[in-house]
Amino acid sequence: MLFKQQALLRQKLFLLGSLAIGSLLYLVARVGSLDRLQPICPIESRLGPPHLPEQIPLRTLQYKRGLLHEIRKGNATKEQIRMHNLVQQLPRAIIIGVRKGGTRALLEMLNLHPAVVKASQEIHFFDNEQNYARGIDWYREKMPFSFLHQITIEKSPAYFITEEVPERIFKMNSSIKLLIIVREPTTRAVSDYTQVLEGKERKNKTYHKFEKLAIDGNTCDVNTKYKAVRTSIYTKHLERWLKYFPVEHFHIVDGDRLITDPLPELQLVERFLNLPSRISRYNLYFNATRGFYCLRFNNVFNKCLAGSKGRIHPEVDPSVVAKLRKFFHPFNQKFYQITGRTFNWP
Repeated sequence: MLFKQQALLRQKLFLLGSLAIGSLLYLVARVGSLDRLQPICPIESRLGPPHLPEQIPLRTLQYKRGLLHEIRKGNATKEQIRMHNLVQQLPRAIIIGVRKGGTRALLEMLNLHPAVVKASQEIHFFDNEQNYARGIDWYREKMPFSFLHQITIEKSPAYFITEEVPERIFKMNSSIKLLIIVREPTTRAVSDYTQVLEGKERKNKTYHKFEKLAIDGNTCDVNTKYKAVRTSIYTKHLERWLKYFPVEHFHIVDGDRLITDPLPELQLVERFLNLPSRISRYNLYFNATRGFYCLRFNNVFNKCLAGSKGRIHPEVDPSVVAKLRKFFHPFNQKFYQITGRTFNWP
């Protein structure tokens, strides 16, 4: 009787062992097949991993900002670049406009994020025929060195209004993320005029008053041939972009709010770019002398925007302001409808 029980026990143990081995072999085969089924695509065509901290700790990227700074100044050796696996990547996001909407402020503020690397200068690759003829490798060489899982961002506001640009960017990367920062259209047009006026005055040149440029003297209608006015018709330009990119590829930033309360706008951009939230109140402090928020990277390094930002606008005839706002109103309504974002513009 005892021998029979021992034999039955051995038989059960044998069966359990066989089942365990079989299950293990099935799991190994299954995992292997799943690995083979993973999609493979070039890194340039992807926006980047949504959980960046799991690949490169953001603390590590923060510590290595100094190295990237030295590289930008030209002080790093080729050996240092190779040792840290630094590369020049095509941008995964571009601030395409709008001129005088706050593009520089947005770029500098996003650069607070340790996973973001910015191109310091406007490259004007896609809107300049001579630059575009130099090819994509020339464009890549204009980008800063970065770690593989950082996002490179550049900004050239002329991209938004230049007809050829949407197709050219689409050919480079059809899944790229596009940022558009806008302000109230009439205010933006006056700001545009003010920058040009300042440039003329520096050269001791005269310039027409804003009212004369913005209003057609013959018809008394808004002069849509004036570039500052035409640029503020946001929906006209956006419709051209939508022929190539779905609306989900765009994020609209409120340029007026970025001036008065930047953090909520930056947090929206972080989510749009699939970045972990890292920019905080600590990184932004209001400078009463300048009247703008400045940037705090750490306890040692702070940065304010150039003194040319926030120019005082000339007084504009209230009747002209009212005429412009009435003109822009239907275009603004369409812009709200397309983008899904509403602003309190008059």
